[in-house]
Amino acid sequence: MKLSATKLLLLLLIFVTTENAGYGQTKIHVSTTATTPVYLLNNQAKTIPLKGLATKKIASINMGSAYALVFDSLLSKYASIKSFESSLYKTDSLHLDNLMGDHLKFYTTLIIQLTAQSLNDPEVIQFITENQKRKELIIAGFGELSLLKKLDFFTGPVIWNTAVNAIGTEQSAQLIFGGIAAKGTLKQTVSAKYKVGAGYATEKTRLRYSTPESVGIRSADLDSIDMIAAEAIREKATPSAVVLVIKDGNVIFNKAYGSHTYDGTTPTKLTDIYDLASVTKVSATTMSAMKLYDQKKIALDKTIGDYIPNARQSNKSDIKIRELLTHQSGVTAVSFYLNLKPEDHSADSSKAYPVKVADGYYFKPGYFQEMFWPAFLRAPLKNRGEYLYTDMNMYVMKEIVEWQSGTPIDNYVQNQFYKPLGMYTAGFLPRNRFEKEQIIPTEEEGNFRKSLLHGYVHDPGASLMGGISGHAGLFASANDLGILYQMMLNKGTYGGERYLKSETVSLFTSKQSATSRRALGFDMSNPDTTKAYPSKLTTPGTYGHTGFTGICVWVDPKNNLIYVFLSNRVHPKITEKLYQLNIRSRIQDVIYRALPK
Repeated sequence: MKLSATKLLLLLLIFVTTENAGYGQTKIHVSTTATTPVYLLNNQAKTIPLKGLATKKIASINMGSAYALVFDSLLSKYASIKSFESSLYKTDSLHLDNLMGDHLKFYTTLIIQLTAQSLNDPEVIQFITENQKRKELIIAGFGELSLLKKLDFFTGPVIWNTAVNAIGTEQSAQLIFGGIAAKGTLKQTVSAKYKVGAGYATEKTRLRYSTPESVGIRSADLDSIDMIAAEAIREKATPSAVVLVIKDGNVIFNKAYGSHTYDGTTPTKLTDIYDLASVTKVSATTMSAMKLYDQKKIALDKTIGDYIPNARQSNKSDIKIRELLTHQSGVTAVSFYLNLKPEDHSADSSKAYPVKVADGYYFKPGYFQEMFWPAFLRAPLKNRGEYLYTDMNMYVMKEIVEWQSGTPIDNYVQNQFYKPLGMYTAGFLPRNRFEKEQIIPTEEEGNFRKSLLHGYVHDPGASLMGGISGHAGLFASANDLGILYQMMLNKGTYGGERYLKSETVSLFTSKQSATSRRALGFDMSNPDTTKAYPSKLTTPGTYGHTGFTGICVWVDPKNNLIYVFLSNRVHPKITEKLYQLNIRSRIQDVIYRALPK
């Protein structure tokens, strides 16, 4: 798409919302259509784009940039980042390195923002000199190229941008993680070290944060998403929502709507963490099964009895893994939590009641082994081979994952996927890792736990398993889900690293039988277009899943498109209005209508 100079300038001024720590949302420029060259120097060790995120602890240190908030906001979309402001550590009596050292001692990687003023500060130079001896340092410098000569002593990678503005700052931040590629080479010799022609080229390996126009879509054609989201909140279908759209590996739309609750006191942020409900089935359990399938530790035609010894004497023994993943196993639901007795739980934690189910609700240990599993093994099988969607299949898949990996599923999926991908909000038991204020509340439950569920899984069965199950219990932000499913859309690779074999991704995301539309673990678009599922315009081959709390993620390989919708439609009580108003599917159709023809 050709753009005039005037049009290009307008694109550079397009604002999209992003998070601002301590205040609902701020607006920053997110565009990489700028033509200012960015130079990547000293990258002979191929440090940039950053890899190995699972083992890095990253700090971003601002040495005088006016755009540090923009820089750190972009960095935090790729990994967990701790921000430091050097001016807070300046003193007349002690060196900067001495004052900041205690705060930085556990960080492996320091990303340092430099300006002309800071490069002329001897304390800053000393700080860099000392720390490059013991840590991985990356410099993001801004200003005239002549300033580069002051970094002749530096051995680590330098990203230099002559644009001292928000757009240049965003470019440099994204280049560090591979959101954009490095291409520029110096057109002049700056010093003995930085000579004409110097500069390294890299490839785009992660999500890029850009504008709809960057992929040939008009921003105006997505405006009605705002109206549909406003309708959902106005009609009390949900108090909050986050919408994320990724096209061709570019995040082109990401907005947060409403507030955590209808009282409006806590505006929704892009970084807010939602209960994903049944999206856990694909984002945790199925991902784990795919990894184990790659490792030949799980085979689709092996049975429950092959992997779980104490199931071998039951009528579940010969059920195949592919039957569980396609919901054709014939297993029936076990309504275990309805039979709880007062003596099964307590308002206080103790040795007898160690399992925290909600605030002020503690359960006795051994629930799964003593209550659920025996009831499951005794339950009858009905209509095996026919499609019947049930959580029971994923209860069992969790057990198989843990038997075959030798690791609790929450740890396994963290170590195999979330940590190395940079998905720092994703995981089970979010109250153990985040402040309650960053987590979206769900139902004011009256029957079982009789309290507001805030950071505890909404699903009652998963809660009795300590919040970790194969069918529910996962929490995450929209951005983290976008990262995970971009890896899937990339056929198993992301950030220059492979997570799954390409053929495994193709197998698990393709239709498996004539009985249903289902793939292995994943739901798929309905081939009967009159059903308009998940939306009227969805193309064949689209896969994903929905969640009871008002969640969906859909991946369209044909259009290289990802759509994420997060909400807490169960707050304060469960309502069907999100479905009745077709909020999720209408937004999805807006996206399809906006695609380039």
